[in-house]
Amino acid sequence: MRTVAYHNLGCKVNAYEMDAMLEALRQNGYEIVPFEEQADIYIVNTCTVTNIADRKSRQMLHRAKKTNPQGIVVAVGCYVQSDTQAVEADEAVDLMIGNNRKKDLVSILENYFNGVEQESVIDINHTLEYEEMKLTATQEHTRAYIKIQDGCNQFCTYCMIPYARGRVRSRQQADILEEIRGLAAAGYKEFVLTGIHISSYGADALLALLHAIDSMAGVERIRLGSLEPRIVTQEFADNLSKLQHICPHFHLSLQSGCESVLKRMNRHYTPKEYLEGVARLRAAFVHPAITTDVIVGFPGETDEEFLQTVQLVKEADFYEMHIFKYSKRKGTKAAVMPNQVPESVKVQRSAVLQELEAQMSKKFREYYIGRNAEVLFEERKEIGGTAYFIGHTKEYVKAAVECARVDGRTLENELVCARLTGFADVEVLAAKLE
Repeated sequence: MRTVAYHNLGCKVNAYEMDAMLEALRQNGYEIVPFEEQADIYIVNTCTVTNIADRKSRQMLHRAKKTNPQGIVVAVGCYVQSDTQAVEADEAVDLMIGNNRKKDLVSILENYFNGVEQESVIDINHTLEYEEMKLTATQEHTRAYIKIQDGCNQFCTYCMIPYARGRVRSRQQADILEEIRGLAAAGYKEFVLTGIHISSYGADALLALLHAIDSMAGVERIRLGSLEPRIVTQEFADNLSKLQHICPHFHLSLQSGCESVLKRMNRHYTPKEYLEGVARLRAAFVHPAITTDVIVGFPGETDEEFLQTVQLVKEADFYEMHIFKYSKRKGTKAAVMPNQVPESVKVQRSAVLQELEAQMSKKFREYYIGRNAEVLFEERKEIGGTAYFIGHTKEYVKAAVECARVDGRTLENELVCARLTGFADVEVLAAKLE
């Protein structure tokens, strides 16, 4: 029996695909071992979203080869796809597998060991085939990420992902429902729909899918991955609010609150349209969690343009923000734009938004103190030396119940009504069972 060690980098789509590859390996007689151990095969599922991601991908490939120089090191995924020549020249890498070939991992490995020549990196920009993969279990035990879509046609000027993932391909609804049906029967309660650009699934098709999932036995929660602001029409928001199991937690990508910066980014909405989407969600749901991504220091961003972002952030009043300092990405239009912003300015602007984010997140959580909420508990964890069961509300607020207060009962993978009483720490609310 051959042993396989693995390391996953990057997004939730990568995590889903890694789970699917591991399941296929186990089904075919491979034994999975920790990445730090000596193994026959090392699989690194790479990421290329930033230069740092590329560097981390290389580091993990080299670490694998150093751990066992005789082991077969397999580079998989986005970094392979975006810089095939560099990976091919890397002496730490024995085998490359690009995107849309992950489903063939087992057969590619067998061909490699049998000395069979094969193509394992395709031209991702000239395929419309959706790579069908399916899970019966995940690394998590309560929440399952479900990939519904791949690829992106947006070509934001700072982003490499369309080149690494190719054009938009959507998964068949029947295949999605079959996968969720099996996972729900296995005890999973929450399902997160994810993809590279899930808004490209189409508003009508996405709503039809959500309604179908909402009626399935065993499904207790449905959560959406990142959405584009313009998908949130009045009709879309109203339809979401009719779903029994939808979680009122919506990630709307912002990137900038300044219209001129958005145009340079090739983002297809205005600040006004963004705020209209936020307002529609707030009208359709009681205190929904709105989260976002923001890039600071995009080429040419002036102080005035940054202040427009700050103003929009205050108006939108987010629950959480992921704040990124712009970094050049070779091969993108933004990398050669004039007026690149100094790193010191990016650091200052990032700090301004981080302070705002901390204030908004605290205020959002404070709203729930003294209120009851449904919590899906996931794991045991210590906070300040005290053992807690930790879970999330529908709004993705972390809540914690002291293990000592539940009389030896395990709460893992249980949906429980709890009263939120205060802060257990900065990001977790303390709770008591009702």
